[in-house]
Amino acid sequence: MSDRLREGYRPGDPILRTVNLTKRFPVGHGVTAVDRVSLEVRPGEFILVVGPSGSGKSTLLALLGGLDRPTAGEVILEGRKYSRLNENGLARLRRSSIGFVFQFFNLLGDLTAAENVALPMRLAGLPEDEVRRRTEDLLAAVGLIERANHSPYELSGGEQQRVAVARALANQPKVILADEPTGNLDRRSGLEVIKLFKRFNAERRQTFVVVTHEQSFSEFADRVVHMEDGRIVRVEGGAA
Repeated sequence: MSDRLREGYRPGDPILRTVNLTKRFPVGHGVTAVDRVSLEVRPGEFILVVGPSGSGKSTLLALLGGLDRPTAGEVILEGRKYSRLNENGLARLRRSSIGFVFQFFNLLGDLTAAENVALPMRLAGLPEDEVRRRTEDLLAAVGLIERANHSPYELSGGEQQRVAVARALANQPKVILADEPTGNLDRRSGLEVIKLFKRFNAERRQTFVVVTHEQSFSEFADRVVHMEDGRIVRVEGGAA
């Protein structure tokens, strides 16, 4: 709470924002993947980030999640500036406040679906009865309670991604960041995942920032952020 007060954060302020966020990679003469991006994300908002390959979408998401550090500028979550956090502080922030969903699921193959969902809660030190309760609740919510004891190799791609969604929500994060979450799925399975995001967004008021090449998903978004050459070139309103 002291961090929030020091930064002047108040409920209703943007839950996540960037200020002149920049990331350069020392390739050749240098590549600027994210170029002075300033963005505000409101609590409970559903945002899509779209753009051509190489436009900086995934790099931006990595910076928002504290998976990478910027060359310049700032990321601020509920008044907490990432630049003031060391690696342990960033890890705690990710564990408590941010959920991640990736294109290739990143499930642990030697664990069951239920064990994959439970893992973040066990790492956070939650009591085992709470871990079991939340795991069952989340698997039921994504329609996989009957597949709880199956390994990832026994699940379809769409089912694996739904397990990954449940895992991302395990510690009840306020912000979920998804990087091309439907990119490895067929159209029907991808649509199911986006609708699942939207349901959690509507029912639990969790904030979603989703990077995607599927601009047709804009109907589910509150805003669509278009990126080109590392910059935000246009922001459009989506579904109310």
